[in-house]
Amino acid sequence: MKLGHIPSQHAVREAVAASLQSGASLRQIASRLGFSTRSLQRHLAANGTCHSAIVAEVRLATACRLLTETDEKLSRIASLVGYNGPTSFSRSFMRLMKVQPASYRRQQRK
Repeated sequence: MKLGHIPSQHAVREAVAASLQSGASLRQIASRLGFSTRSLQRHLAANGTCHSAIVAEVRLATACRLLTETDEKLSRIASLVGYNGPTSFSRSFMRLMKVQPASYRRQQRK
């Protein structure tokens, strides 16, 4: 652990965003920030969050941005945000946003 250095929530989100395609594991994020996994978990818990919540938040924000700003296929967006395929991406997006990704894209472009 880096003494005297606490990563900001912004730094954690940036590390997650940079690691989405490769899975954004806790180990990857902690390593990128120079922390042990346990130290990072404690820091996140002290700030009322956890690794999985931040990954979900960054995935959703990135997916929404890609759906709105690009013409990428859903399969490519699913890959870019770390899902195994478009089906799991669509299910997760629908659960969180209450709308299918393609419908969200159409709504945002009106």
